[in-house]
Amino acid sequence: MNSQRVLLATADGDFAAVFSEGGLAGLDFPRKSRPPVVAIESLPPQPRKWAQMTARALARALAGKTLTALPPLDESAGTDFQRAVWQALRAIPAGSTRSYSEIAASVGRPRAFRAVGQACGANPIPVLTPCHRAVATGGGLGGFSGGLDWKRRLLERERQAA
Repeated sequence: MNSQRVLLATADGDFAAVFSEGGLAGLDFPRKSRPPVVAIESLPPQPRKWAQMTARALARALAGKTLTALPPLDESAGTDFQRAVWQALRAIPAGSTRSYSEIAASVGRPRAFRAVGQACGANPIPVLTPCHRAVATGGGLGGFSGGLDWKRRLLERERQAA
């Protein structure tokens, strides 16, 4: 199967999800122009199931709720270090944050806090792999691939739901 791109409608706009043979390989924030997409209904059975799982997980995440199930994640485009960071991000509870330094220490590379920031920026599945929970030491927001408005919005929703 070639990668398939589908739009997932939410109250916050249409997110674009990309599915490979291995699972969910990318998730893009809503924007005005998009490459061609296919309808979820036209996907083969397995990617259709993954798209439905992704839509449910995305709805929970956007409501600030803890994720209960994710589709298989295809993180093969990442390095071993990046995949370790992404896994550490998914271990941060909703409504909580960790500094880049704390995340670096949790993956066994305590001096690699800048590399953690780069791994967050390279995260192909934001929101579901919650890089918005990574902050600068001292609580500053740092950066975010979806923009700081999205980061603030996601963190606030999680705090309200907690």
